[in-house]
Amino acid sequence: MGINRRNLDDIEFIRANLMGPSSIVMIEELTSKLSLKKGMRVLDLGCGTGLTSIYLALKFGVTVFATDLWISATENYQRFSEFGLENQITPIHADALHLPFANHYFDAVISVDAYQYFGANEQYLDRHLAPLIKEGGIFAIAMPGVKVEFDVVVPAELQPFLSPNGEDIHWHTCEWWRKLWEESPNVCVESVREMSCFSKAWSEWLQSDNDYARENIALLNADDGKYMNLISLIASKK
Repeated sequence: MGINRRNLDDIEFIRANLMGPSSIVMIEELTSKLSLKKGMRVLDLGCGTGLTSIYLALKFGVTVFATDLWISATENYQRFSEFGLENQITPIHADALHLPFANHYFDAVISVDAYQYFGANEQYLDRHLAPLIKEGGIFAIAMPGVKVEFDVVVPAELQPFLSPNGEDIHWHTCEWWRKLWEESPNVCVESVREMSCFSKAWSEWLQSDNDYARENIALLNADDGKYMNLISLIASKK
């Protein structure tokens, strides 16, 4: 008799391991048109509890390096083992600014709801990330964003939930991200767009048994579709 393994149809397991708007919902849309093939080496950057790494391994058969700073490698390894993926996903505990990988090592980098924290500047892409990706390799980023730049002042409706001057948020528009990445000599930007899964991804998060999710209900109600969105950014390595 075979060993019973977990699968990603277990909605309670997914909700118990979410850390924000559903990373599973986001990665489904993000990767829907990517050419990921079995045997590719993929960096899952800011993988959190590893849900996206599990999805990539099961869906595409790729070899995943699940890298995160806040969740321990041991904790993620235990989760990967529950799916029988301990030989296909390597858990890494590392800072995005000090990634322990060789240059030109990866066929693709995927990052879901993480890149905005460390990559919203002019240095990160070229200095820390692009060198690790092979020529022609894939960059696929999904993250929270906004429909208009907040500039200096956060809209009044959102100020009870965010700092008034926006110093603690890292959300930007599609246009802001496109401009930042198009200035890089190392990547060719293929698409930057608003994702269609906003409502579904946030709904899954708000239904989870998580104190942060419960706090976010008021934020989503205050926003009422005016400002917040989800953004996908796809590029290739020159």
